[in-house]
Amino acid sequence: MSRVKWSSLGLSIVVVIALVIWMATGDIRVASTEAPAQQESAQQERTRVQVTSLHAQLYEPGLLLQGQIEPWNAVTVSARIAGTVETIEAELGDSVKAGDVLLTISEDGRSAEVERWQAQVRKLEADLAAARRLRASNLASQSEILGLESELAAARSELKAAELAVSHLRPSAPFDGVINGKSVEAGSLVQVGSPLYELVRIDRLKAKGQVPQQSVAQVAPGQKVLVRPLDGDALEGVITFVASAANPETRSFAIEVAVENPEQKRIAGGSANLRIALKDVQATFISPAFLSLGEDGRPGVKYVDEQNQVVFRAVTLLSVSTEGAWVTGLPDEIRLITRGGGFVSEGEYVEPVDVAEKRG
Repeated sequence: MSRVKWSSLGLSIVVVIALVIWMATGDIRVASTEAPAQQESAQQERTRVQVTSLHAQLYEPGLLLQGQIEPWNAVTVSARIAGTVETIEAELGDSVKAGDVLLTISEDGRSAEVERWQAQVRKLEADLAAARRLRASNLASQSEILGLESELAAARSELKAAELAVSHLRPSAPFDGVINGKSVEAGSLVQVGSPLYELVRIDRLKAKGQVPQQSVAQVAPGQKVLVRPLDGDALEGVITFVASAANPETRSFAIEVAVENPEQKRIAGGSANLRIALKDVQATFISPAFLSLGEDGRPGVKYVDEQNQVVFRAVTLLSVSTEGAWVTGLPDEIRLITRGGGFVSEGEYVEPVDVAEKRG
């Protein structure tokens, strides 16, 4: 009986000692009556967007203008002497060389006039020589010599005029070209200034256009130009002239472009599109469907950066067509948002799905 009492007493002492030690260490736990908070951003599901990788390329931008094509040379050959057309040497559409005779005009005694003045010049030269010999012997006065010199100069002038009149009887082509117009026939009576032929040079052409004042700083002689007629294949040209002052009405600057036309295509006088090649730049080619407007009204695109965050970047349009747009202002490599861009905003973290990986 005594053993039982001592056993119970010993057990009670052990429990009390253990309770005192536990309370001394401060390891007191309080039961929570609230459920643990859920994980927020890391557990939330991100919006899925479809992306495609784009890389910048070297691109040659161009300045597009409307222009007109003209012959390199165009002139109306007119009569420089009155007379009757005796023969026609060139017809419409004929190609001629510089110096080729186009027609002949009646002589009307002009060759005889040349011969008369030639004889007069020879006589005066002989009279002057004799007078100078007499002057050496004091047998002729100085005034007589001066008079003969004056007559000889006048006769020589008349001779040149007569010879020039004869040369005008056979009008010739001033340059290589094509007969584009003809105003006379054999038997036609012409006066000084009467039009005879229209001659044009089309193996080389001249394209003209107007450059807006905001773009003229990018244009200079020597730049290449692609000239595309409205109904023909494109030809290559080079800028030869840029106006130093703008047209006061249009505020634009005139330019001229030399265009080689070795096949002599019939495009002179027509309209054409001019594309002036500008300095090469790094640019990205995208579909116009992926362009959107920023808050400032400038066009731009949305893409995903390395942290999968949406970025909106304004771009500069270099050219736009139905096939696509060349733009600058983007990094060399981007993951362009091609689907779902309208449901995400700038700065938002998303889950990008690459088009190539999706297909694979």
